[in-house]
Amino acid sequence: MRITAITVWQLDLPLHKPYYLSGGRLRFDALDSTFVRIDTDAGLHGWGEGCPWGVTYLPAHGRGIRAGLEELSPHLIGKDPRQLDAINRTLDLALPGHLYVKAALDMACWDILGKSAKMPVCELLGAREPDPVPIASSVSTGSPEEMLDEVRRFRDRGYKVHSCKVGADVHLDIKRINHLAANELDGEVMFYDANRAWLPREAITVMNAVPGLTSWFEQPCETLDEIAQVRAQTAHPICIDEALHTYNDLVRIHRDGIAEVVNIKLNRVGGLTKARALRDFCLSTGITMLVMDTGGSVLSDTAVAHFAQSIPQPSCLGVWSCQEMVSIDPAPGAGARNIDGCFTAPAGPGLGVEPDLAVLGTPVAAYEA
Repeated sequence: MRITAITVWQLDLPLHKPYYLSGGRLRFDALDSTFVRIDTDAGLHGWGEGCPWGVTYLPAHGRGIRAGLEELSPHLIGKDPRQLDAINRTLDLALPGHLYVKAALDMACWDILGKSAKMPVCELLGAREPDPVPIASSVSTGSPEEMLDEVRRFRDRGYKVHSCKVGADVHLDIKRINHLAANELDGEVMFYDANRAWLPREAITVMNAVPGLTSWFEQPCETLDEIAQVRAQTAHPICIDEALHTYNDLVRIHRDGIAEVVNIKLNRVGGLTKARALRDFCLSTGITMLVMDTGGSVLSDTAVAHFAQSIPQPSCLGVWSCQEMVSIDPAPGAGARNIDGCFTAPAGPGLGVEPDLAVLGTPVAAYEA
């Protein structure tokens, strides 16, 4: 089997309402998503999606993906898409770094592998764990009562895990956390995500001011060095998100005891193949995981569901559903959907979701032999 063509679409995904994170300093109104279809000489094709969360969340942007695809796609023509390690070596040799550019291509190759083997991607990743995976809500920064009201709206839709965005004024953050924690229900998990907003001094102040919490703090500061400083002076578990890009980052997190949880975002780490290596390291060292993507539609969410369902549940704390935050659905009724606050990976071969070409519109690029 050989790759014969790679086609690219761009689709704007407006958010239902403006979204704020990192203490309110970052605002987002729409996402720029890139869809990729890889065709083969065997008549099989696979789909991938790459969608950074705006241009200020990470060093990634939608136009960068499409520029990278222009560089990378010719190197994949004629390759066997089922040989995932070889595909990734080709991508890394052709364009060092730029992991977020490669994730959509890797996802499409996994889709083809699943269709070729007549197996869902989660089983090719090693397992389909029996239980659905809980979805973590994403509670935008606001006043303590506004944030609790948003948690209540998520509860009404079955959510039991809540990612609460903090990271502004230290005193207000302490009030937010105390108010939310005081209203946490039995069987519910709330964790607090600063998205890099705090300086080490601020993170230490907030975390030590709320000693009774049983959950964790996510990405309190910008860098692993800063978070290591916070780790040495606080007791709460810490989750690394934005500072985890590579396998070497994960090795350092474990070696230096920086965090107990990591958030594996498929687009940020370069796709399912590289995420699989991170997963296996975490399982062998006792690091627990969240599994998400940086943004996107039901296509990205479905890849997340497959990856998360390959992880034993005690080691996977939850996923995130971006599709519910955007107002355009490129694959109506298909893929992983929120059922009582959980995702289940589709049972069909590959990813189990096909975008509607009428929604995607006219391709913006095509690469052929």
